[in-house]
Order: sequence, then structure tokens, then C-alpha cells
Amino acid sequence: MLETSARLLRLLSLLQAHRDWSGADLAARLGVTPRTVRRDVDRLRGLGYPVNATPGTGGGYQLGAGAELPPLLLDDDEAVAVAVGLRTAAGQGVEGIGETSVRALSKLEQVLPNRLRRRVGALHAYTVPMLRPPQPQGVDPAVLTELADLCRDSERLRFDYRDHEGTSTRRTVEPHRLVCSERRWYLVAWDLDRDDWRTFRADRVEPRPPHGPRFAPRTPPAEDLAAYVAQGVSTRAYATHAVVRLLVPLADAAQRITPTDGTLEAETEESCLLHTGATSLDVMVFHVLFMGIEFEIVDPPELADRVRSARDLLSRALDRGVPSADPDAPGPGPAPRTPRTRDGADRTPGTRSGPGAA
Repeated sequence: MLETSARLLRLLSLLQAHRDWSGADLAARLGVTPRTVRRDVDRLRGLGYPVNATPGTGGGYQLGAGAELPPLLLDDDEAVAVAVGLRTAAGQGVEGIGETSVRALSKLEQVLPNRLRRRVGALHAYTVPMLRPPQPQGVDPAVLTELADLCRDSERLRFDYRDHEGTSTRRTVEPHRLVCSERRWYLVAWDLDRDDWRTFRADRVEPRPPHGPRFAPRTPPAEDLAAYVAQGVSTRAYATHAVVRLLVPLADAAQRITPTDGTLEAETEESCLLHTGATSLDVMVFHVLFMGIEFEIVDPPELADRVRSARDLLSRALDRGVPSADPDAPGPGPAPRTPRTRDGADRTPGTRSGPGAA
């Protein structure tokens, strides 16, 4: 009896971890026969778990949606990770999700064993968050859930999409994955009308059901989709591209440059390459300068001419400044101004905006 109960918990855990299982796969995972799997599935149904079965060669088992969520089977580390994630989401993250996270956290902490509750409480009490405020245009959590479901089920998505200029178009895509950065969510999908992969900012997506039909997933555009999206929003989205050698180790540069600023490539122990983009070469000059890192221009050569022009312009401005009482002190500089992004918009230090996606 004890062995059967342990096997039922293992079966339930497998059904929770994966959407579709064939009977043969479950039997192999549990070390039993397919007939035993069928009996165990019947036992779970008797306990109130909605396990759906599809007959035939391509059939299998799937944990369906019920009136209430079944109890989640989490080990200690998983339970702590979920609790900490909910605490973080309660104060930051997706628009409108803070209150929901608090309710979910309250339910989770009610069932946490004392040893885990103490671990979660200590981590929360002795951690001081230093996070950026939520972005002005947050993502509707219902939209994120809908996109994730369509990616999981391989169903076509129809939606209206607003580009960075506010122009709306109707798109039909095969959604593949959601990618999240510190401040934004992106959908990587195959655009059927453009016959190519595209990246869409989730906060600009307005789904237009009904969705479907189902499709056979394509080979993704890259193994590392996070790097693929980072390159897209930092380089491919802009008309002007550049490669700059940063005269600091890769690890040091990564502390200053976010994925939306550009993608970094290791070169030597003391230098790395930055691949980035901007709306023009003139904007590119100030984009690179604002990083505050010693650099060399690799490509294009025209960027070096723009840097020289900026240097001469600044030199002339300093020469025309009011002389200092100390002849060795630098002259007065221009009045502080709000930095500009590569698409010309105001930005606060340490952030970056721009076209972002297709």
C-alpha cells in the first residue's frame, strides 16, 4: 500500500510537470506496466484529479483543469524559490500582479512547514531590494498567460500589434517562446505573413481570438533565445550598427551594459566587443560615451569621424567658456541635460528605450 501511494504521488508529479504523456512514457518513468499506469490513473480520478486520456497511437494522458488546483508537489528548495519569487512579484514586475502575488503567497505560507517558513522569513527580513520601478506600460498578466498557453499548445496566434510609432497592424504568428528581461517581456514567433522569425514586445500585443489551428513547432532561430532577443532589441531594431572594443574585461563591462544596450563578445582578458545599434551615427556617439568605458571603434569607420567631430565641438565649447580663476582647472562645462536615447527620447541614467522589437 505504501509503495502504491508513493507511486501515485510520483505519477501526479509527472502529470503536473508535463502537459502530455504517453502511456508508454509514464510506464517507463514509473518502472511499471502500461496496465498499472491505467489503474493508477483511475485511482487519481477517484481522488478527484481530472486526468484526461486520449486513445489511439498519438494519445496519452493529461492533467486537466478542475474546480480547484490540485496540491502542488514541491520539494524544500522549490517551495522556498516559489515563495521568494512571489514576494518579489508582489512589489515589482507585471502590471496588476502585485495583489495576486500577495494572495498566492499568503496561501502558500499557510501550508509551508515551520522549517521552510523560517527560511523564507529570514531571507525576506534580511534582504533590502534595490530594484527599478515598474515600467510605465506594464504587461497585462492575462495576456502573458494567454501567450504562454499558445506557446505550450503550439496554436496559432492572431493579434493587433502597435509598433514604436503607434501604428497598429494585424499579425498571425506561430508563437514559440516568451523571453523576459529586467523591464520587458518579448514573444518570439514565426510571422506567417513575413515568412520569418520576429520578436514582439508583449505590452504591445492585443490578442484577437479565436486562435488556432495547431501547428508543428519549427526549429527556433537560435539555441540561446535570450541572446537572440537581446541582439534584436539592441542592434537589429536600429538602422545603424556598430562594433566597439571596450577596454575592460567582459565581466566588468557586463556590470555596466544591459542586454538592451547591446550584446557583448569576449575578446581578450582585458577587452571585449560590444555589438550595438542606434538610429544614426551621431546618436551612436553619445550612446557609447554615456557608458563611461574606455573604447576603440572597430566598425564602421565613419563612426570615428563622428567621434572626432564631437571632440572638436566639445573642445570649442570649452575654449569659449569663462576662464577659471585657477589656470589649471577645467573651464565651465555646459549645463546638465537629460541624456537622450538612440531614438532621440529622453531617458534616465541606466535605462534605455527604443524600437525594441518588430
